[in-house]
Amino acid sequence: MPSSELWAVDLFGRVFTLSTAGQQWELCRDAQLEFKRVSAAAPCCWGIACDNQVYVRVGASDVPIRCREEAYENQRWNPMGGFCEALLPSDRWPWSDVSGLQHRPLDGVALPSPHWEWESDWYVDENFGGEPTEKGGWTYAIDFPHTYTRDKKWNSCVRRRRWTRYRRYKSRDTWAKIPSEDDPQQLPDPFSDLSVGGWEITDEPVGRLSVWAVSLQGKVWYREDVSHSNPEGSSWSLVDTPGEAVQISCGPHDLLWVSLWEGQALVREGINRNNPKGSSWSVVEPPTSENGILHVSAGVGVVWAVTKDRKVWFRRGVNSHNPCGTSWIEMVGEMMMVNVGLNDQVWGIGWADRALYFRHGVTQSELSGKTWKAIVAGRECDGSRAGSLSSLLSAGCFFGDEVRGGGESHVPSNSEAERPGPDPERDVEVAGPASAPAELPWTNIDLKEPKKGPRHAAADFPETTNLSSLALLPLGLEEPDSADCHALWAWVSGGGCAVEAHTTLKWFTAHSGLRASMQMLSLPITPAQTAAWRKQIFQQLTERTQRELENFRHYEQAVEQSVWVKTGALQWWCDWKPHKWVDVRVALEQFTGHDGVRDSILFIYYMIHEEKKYIHVFLNEVTALVPVLNEAKHSFAVYTPERTRQRWPVRLAAATEQDMSDWLALLNLCCCESRRVHGRPSPQAIWSVTCKGDIFVSEPSPDLEAPERWLPCDQMFWRQMGGHLRVVEANSRGVVWGIGYDHTAWVYTGGYGGGCFQGLASSTSNIYTQSDVKCVYIYENQRWNPVTGYTSRGLPTDRYMWSDATGLQECTKASTKPPSLQWAWVSDWFVDFSVPGGTDQEGWQYASDFPALYHGHKTMKDFVRRRCWTRKCKLVTSGPWLEVAPIALGDVSIIPETPGAHGSGPGIALWAVSDKGDVLCRLGVCELNPAGSSWLHVGTDQPFASVSIGGCYQVWAVARDGSAFYRGSVSPSKPAGDCWYLIPSPPKQRLKQVSVGRTAVFALDENGNLWYRQGVTPSYPQGTSWEHVSNNVRRVSVGPLDQGGWDHLSVRASATRAPRSSSQETAGKRRGEQGLPSGPSKVAGAPQETPNPVCC
Repeated sequence: MPSSELWAVDLFGRVFTLSTAGQQWELCRDAQLEFKRVSAAAPCCWGIACDNQVYVRVGASDVPIRCREEAYENQRWNPMGGFCEALLPSDRWPWSDVSGLQHRPLDGVALPSPHWEWESDWYVDENFGGEPTEKGGWTYAIDFPHTYTRDKKWNSCVRRRRWTRYRRYKSRDTWAKIPSEDDPQQLPDPFSDLSVGGWEITDEPVGRLSVWAVSLQGKVWYREDVSHSNPEGSSWSLVDTPGEAVQISCGPHDLLWVSLWEGQALVREGINRNNPKGSSWSVVEPPTSENGILHVSAGVGVVWAVTKDRKVWFRRGVNSHNPCGTSWIEMVGEMMMVNVGLNDQVWGIGWADRALYFRHGVTQSELSGKTWKAIVAGRECDGSRAGSLSSLLSAGCFFGDEVRGGGESHVPSNSEAERPGPDPERDVEVAGPASAPAELPWTNIDLKEPKKGPRHAAADFPETTNLSSLALLPLGLEEPDSADCHALWAWVSGGGCAVEAHTTLKWFTAHSGLRASMQMLSLPITPAQTAAWRKQIFQQLTERTQRELENFRHYEQAVEQSVWVKTGALQWWCDWKPHKWVDVRVALEQFTGHDGVRDSILFIYYMIHEEKKYIHVFLNEVTALVPVLNEAKHSFAVYTPERTRQRWPVRLAAATEQDMSDWLALLNLCCCESRRVHGRPSPQAIWSVTCKGDIFVSEPSPDLEAPERWLPCDQMFWRQMGGHLRVVEANSRGVVWGIGYDHTAWVYTGGYGGGCFQGLASSTSNIYTQSDVKCVYIYENQRWNPVTGYTSRGLPTDRYMWSDATGLQECTKASTKPPSLQWAWVSDWFVDFSVPGGTDQEGWQYASDFPALYHGHKTMKDFVRRRCWTRKCKLVTSGPWLEVAPIALGDVSIIPETPGAHGSGPGIALWAVSDKGDVLCRLGVCELNPAGSSWLHVGTDQPFASVSIGGCYQVWAVARDGSAFYRGSVSPSKPAGDCWYLIPSPPKQRLKQVSVGRTAVFALDENGNLWYRQGVTPSYPQGTSWEHVSNNVRRVSVGPLDQGGWDHLSVRASATRAPRSSSQETAGKRRGEQGLPSGPSKVAGAPQETPNPVCC
């Protein structure tokens, strides 16, 4: 999981950040600004400075924030002079927006604030619906407004063209002042508090934020149009409240709480994607009548509060359906303020000592947590204490134990740092200056129900018992600079800090001055240096082993003939009557032959009609072992060539997940031993993912590329790798990238195994935890009734009223389970508004009947409607994969290396498309550093969907509107190229994916048709025309030898040549059984292989 940051403000107005992967506060340097408070989200942080102005700080990223401005030039045909700007009085403006209602001249489009800059000048967009227009970019119609076409007809009386210009947000990693709408020098009203949240409101547009603020006059304001593409928003709007507000808190979802001067709290109701400002207020009374609410903080499903007597309270029963909750629970400790961050984690600032505390033990099952733990991370300004030690170290001095002990005397031990909070039942004595810190008795659970009557603070919670008892340093120790050694905090914000329940933080321990100095003086070691160092040691050990074994080569190898058997009880799916799961006994017998080769046989003993029978499977014939996703059983399938052709695999199920993992690992190990496949995959291995996300690898052979004897795909042996991916892309130099269902990018680490493969079936290193999130969809269907309107009662011939996308299978909210027992729900059901065809405000799509083309608006002929419901589930596994943060990807392509091209240079070209449609080029990718170093953004005029780079640096891409593009002048010295060339798509087709080999370019359209680009030559790499190759294709992958790939498979790394040179034909990918590749089919008209690479 990538690191995130905790934000805090000290008493001097300085803003600090603390990374979840670090243990030292970093100062957000600004020479002139001092802040009162901040509110952080994942992409940015908002704050109120001491000048009462609002600022926003957007983090730096390799992907810029770009916004497209467009204006339309409109003309009408005149019998005298042809098309001109002389329009009719009833026509639109000569220069307007897309609707024609707003006057929009080019010189009148200005930047919204000084924090933006223009990327280029205005230019004409000559792309219309994925197809190029005539020179000039004009589109024609009969009249305004009407349907426009790119071809001029005899009745085309009006025309228009679109002018485009991009602006870029330039104030990254710095505090940008939010401009006022009325007076640039002042805000509508000086603000005293603000809060950022709402980025996880159900199915709202990606990147949208809700920014709320409270003014000094007690008014509540909302910032309009804050999003990823517009981080500043547009204007402030006033939201009426029944009282004067003091402080406000907005959670990541739809929780918004406000504290009032009278001590009550307001809760905003009716917040949703269509109304992010909500509709009404509800009043929540304070826990006690004597002390009102001073501070509140809202999370996903929790609310914490601090009353005027500095007591901390937890609100029980808070959720999206009941944002007010049910009752208050008192927590131990006295706090100045608390803040709820991501995953409902809680931070607080002590009332007496102004120290920062983290609520330990917060989980989904125990939202209130267990204990308070003091954060003792150092700060950058604390480095002055280690200055003398650093100077002595640089002079070559050596410190003995007595000096080292003196340096460590100022640092609390781990037991002191992990303090749960003061005991509410009794006072705590503090030792004198000369004594050691006293051992404090702590309790594990610190929940207390609120008392309804008058309460006495002295009796219930002694005034001497507060967080000041938890001093970070033993009393009596002298410090040269007490302000530096004990930070005094004023505000904390965890809205952008993601702390999982299993995350190990380094915030609660501190290093001694000597160790910190030594760490500060140590040189950083890059992953590339570490990989090179390991490779050198491995080569030295290999050479030494060869030298030691040289004298023993004349000895015969001792071979032990042995047989061992493993038995167990499983269930086997009987494919004939009675077609059910049958309890069976299985036995795995492995024997070693005279030649040392191990082979295995799997026996399955079953009873049918009171007769004992068995079937057997030779493991040297097994081609794949595939886990089968089943919501009720832990099952897997055993494939052989014959059973694959018959679509009749052997399906076995275990009682527990651990039993299934053990059998899978053992069978996989035996299959690898039978085929003498060990260790990590070779650089030229063929990688594949099933339609369920499982990862498989196959080692290519020369027979694979021999046209005289094609090796069917069902005879290739596929061994599983740990992890879970949606897309995989490989390179013949060992660089492999993958993309999960949640668009997270992963890079292969060089290991093997992971997941259910442990022990000998997995490497001991380079295995890491991997998670993935996917969505499960069901549909709510209704039919129109003349009396009652749309209801859930359909015709007898209709589909189920709750079904899947096809309508053939009944799927209700209660009966729908995660894909398998390895998945767990992480959200509730919510309406999906992003389905193709659009929806109305409630998420409904309309059609004339089931099934038909659905649209997002109701017409007179629409008698049925449907609505898509979505729920997210999460899988946690392990594998040889490391996350490449922080940009989410939609597609990735690595340059395929041709044979003999390994010495061309250390760099490996890698291109990608982000989930937002940005085209990126990865820099620094090589064998020693497969993750690369940074992203280089490649500008585009529209969001893209797919990209592919060929063996000679030909870069092709497909935009989301289905148009194809070619990137010119891409080379190792100019990795991003210079410009895009629009390539006409096949007639009346919208492309969705492209793949480029050494000379061949293949593309796939939305209807499953595979197209080949003709006329691609070194002098004209764009080609001339598209030729239809095949239909019913889901995805295409072209290798370095222009060989084809199959569904969910990448042959980009396979550069294995056939034994005899002959023509190679490209095959389209077709869908396989259970997500496995099916046999290849030859494609007519594919180009022949050229003897040498062709440089384009």
